[in-house]
Amino acid sequence: MFQAPQLQEKIYRYKTTILIAVLVIFYMVGVVGLSLESYRSSFLELSFMNLALSFTLLLIGRNNHSKGFYTFAFFAFTIGMTVEWIGVHTGLLFGDYFYGENLGFKIVEVPFIIGINWLMLTMISASVAQYAKFHWLIKSVLAALLMLVLDLLIEPVAIKSDYWTWNGEIPISNFVTWFIIALVLQLVYFKFKLAEKNKVAVSLYFLQFLFFLIL
Repeated sequence: MFQAPQLQEKIYRYKTTILIAVLVIFYMVGVVGLSLESYRSSFLELSFMNLALSFTLLLIGRNNHSKGFYTFAFFAFTIGMTVEWIGVHTGLLFGDYFYGENLGFKIVEVPFIIGINWLMLTMISASVAQYAKFHWLIKSVLAALLMLVLDLLIEPVAIKSDYWTWNGEIPISNFVTWFIIALVLQLVYFKFKLAEKNKVAVSLYFLQFLFFLIL
């Protein structure tokens, strides 16, 4: 018979494996679907579901479900939506751009899933950085840089996928502002000890890295 701690550990290990397996399969199917011209438009319409499912599995795989975490989640979502609203409506912060139709429903011209994505990128980048044996301030900077790396990979795919469109060239200010906002989120995340070593989150980071690199 398993003791309670052993049983809990066993369930956790299998849960993590299953979640990672589902993510791997899902992203493999996504790469194939988006690479085939005859299926590309149909798969692009599922982009919202892709991000929503990724976030859901990320939450299921998370260990810390404290009130502090969900307070931060609301904070990160609000910050993400606010800066994107400023960007879309004023051209400040990131540059002159607007969102297309493949990221689902919008709130004041900003897709709802974008706010979720800011939170998700914060979580998965922080989990990767959490494995480094540095002071939390350095981990925050590292995590923000990891978020910036994903943004660099996402940009060309997003443009040709009608996620968003730039009026002209992508300005350097886009990446500078992205890093600054990412750093603010990471500083808060690490300061309140919300970052965790999480295999599901780390797997999701590298799956997204490979996904956008391939595309």
